[in-house]
Amino acid sequence: MLLQSDTQLNQKSYYEASVQRPAALPPLQGEVHADVLVVGGGFAGLSSAIALAQRGYQVVVLEADRVCSGASGRNGGQFIVGLASGQGPFEAQLGLATARQVWDMSLDAIALLEQRVREFDIRCDLRKGYITVADSPRKARALETEVDLLRTRYGFESALYTGSEVQQHIGSTRYCAAAVEDTSGHLHPLKYGLGLLRAALALGVQVYEHSAVTQLQRGEPLIARTAQGSVTARFGVLAGNCMLPEYGPQVAPDIAPRTMPVGTYIIGTEPLSQAKCQSLIPSEAAVCDNNFVLDYFRCSADHRMLFGGRVSYSTRTPPGLQALMAQRMASIFPALQTAAVEFVWGGFVDISMNRAPDFGRLGSNLYYLQGFSGHGVALTGLAGQLAADAIAGQAERFDVFARVQHRPFPGGALLRTPSLVLGMLYHRLMDRL
Repeated sequence: MLLQSDTQLNQKSYYEASVQRPAALPPLQGEVHADVLVVGGGFAGLSSAIALAQRGYQVVVLEADRVCSGASGRNGGQFIVGLASGQGPFEAQLGLATARQVWDMSLDAIALLEQRVREFDIRCDLRKGYITVADSPRKARALETEVDLLRTRYGFESALYTGSEVQQHIGSTRYCAAAVEDTSGHLHPLKYGLGLLRAALALGVQVYEHSAVTQLQRGEPLIARTAQGSVTARFGVLAGNCMLPEYGPQVAPDIAPRTMPVGTYIIGTEPLSQAKCQSLIPSEAAVCDNNFVLDYFRCSADHRMLFGGRVSYSTRTPPGLQALMAQRMASIFPALQTAAVEFVWGGFVDISMNRAPDFGRLGSNLYYLQGFSGHGVALTGLAGQLAADAIAGQAERFDVFARVQHRPFPGGALLRTPSLVLGMLYHRLMDRL
């Protein structure tokens, strides 16, 4: 059901409609040998492959569908400093000094993204600027606390605005506080992902599409099997996230319970005038509120409003999705009440229980990268770099993340979704207070 729903959700994607994909790469056929096997052709997998190839490794990437057909090619496009979890899990488990190291690595993730865009000439409509907004006094106090904490403990500066000042930065009366910073930003994720693909191929990486891994024999060497072939490799990187168990339930059943696929959705309007877009978001930054069940939005390079939000904890697309999303958008921007919606799409985010990324090893030569929890655009690039470093014997930074403890969602496959729904309903209620 998840795969069927996921495929349907991508049929009216603005991103897919606004690029010309290259011809599909052939599926794996026969036996192939490599230094490193990467499972998953999204941001994390391609970033791993690039970093490994730059170190001289022979790399094979197996993608079950098309490259970046999952979350990497559908997301809101925001690359954001920090982690979805905040710094709390790292401070609590590892101490302030290590938490600062994690924060600095999140800055490194954005720097790496920008470096690759320059190095590989990836034209992906990248813009800097990010605004976090609060829609209640309670949320405004929480935002102020977060801004102060990041300034005092981590040396990160955001400008905080309240009251009427907020409307200088966003053309809406809904919000009572805004934190503005220019380290984070946004881009066209599918253009970025296809740019990573071109870079990987140019570096000699072998990429096979429509090549789902259905079996993985662990050990030295690793052997991965698909419908028509196999790959034997010294090392492996699992970067399929929440889709990995859908194609190969026995590939990594030990880590699958630690993430939950949560549906999130975006609409795209008809093209607006540049003046209209600038009246809505004068700086052309990406915007996100600080609710637990959040709204996120930005204007595209061709002046469409891309508005994301809502969540689903089942494989079913919410009924009346387009109308509900348009209504929500118009409640924030009344000027868009009559704007036609031309695109509606969605996908599944792999969230972890504590919303911190989940990186680690399964044995001595198999690495996994998952649980990006909505902060994956930049962090996946860093994850791939850290996995490559670890394979090359420089595992210090990878091990910082690997030391974070992750619990499985309670109740197993049958009960973890109802448990999450109850928890999210509580947070949604709190968002309204």
